[in-house]
This record gives sequence, structure tokens and C-alpha cells, in this order.
Amino acid sequence: MTTNPRTSSALRALAVEYKSLQEEPVEGFCVKLVNEDNLFEWEVAIFGPPDTLYMGGYFKARMKFPQDYPYSPPSIRFLTKVWHPNVYEEICCSVFRWLLEK
Repeated sequence: MTTNPRTSSALRALAVEYKSLQEEPVEGFCVKLVNEDNLFEWEVAIFGPPDTLYMGGYFKARMKFPQDYPYSPPSIRFLTKVWHPNVYEEICCSVFRWLLEK
């Protein structure tokens, strides 16, 4: 059985990124795998930053990475309600890429 080269590339990229986040956590942000056998789905915890309206907040989200990641962006779905005009329950990161290219 052969493996799709893009899927192999995605697995390598996700393994490196996940390991990096475990070894060097980002302040206010942590990730874990939804299922230890699946690098394509992460549970994300975002902690409200100090001195903001979100201070003390705990926001859960789920990230799903496509088989051709990093060539296509992950999707993000907030599991916790976030009261912000620019945050919707579901986000596609390609929107962010489009904004950066402008």
C-alpha cells in the first residue's frame, strides 16, 4: 500500500509542530490530540490574556488539519462561546491568509 506524498508531508509537519508546542508551550495557549492515533485533529485551549476583557477566560476549540496540510489551512471550530464581533463558531484559516496577502 502506497502513501500519498502530501499526507506523508502533512504528518511530518504536524508531528514537528505538535512536538514543538509540547516542548516549548506558547503562553496562553495549549494543544492536545483529540485521539492519540490522529495527528490531524487537535483540541486547543486558549486562556484569556491579562488586563483584557477576556482575562480569566478559558476557550476551547478544535482544529482539523486537511490531508494536504500545510498546502491547505486547518479549520477551527470554537467549542466555547466567544463574544467578539470578529470570532465566529467556525473559522477557516484561509481567510487570514487572504487578509495578509492584501
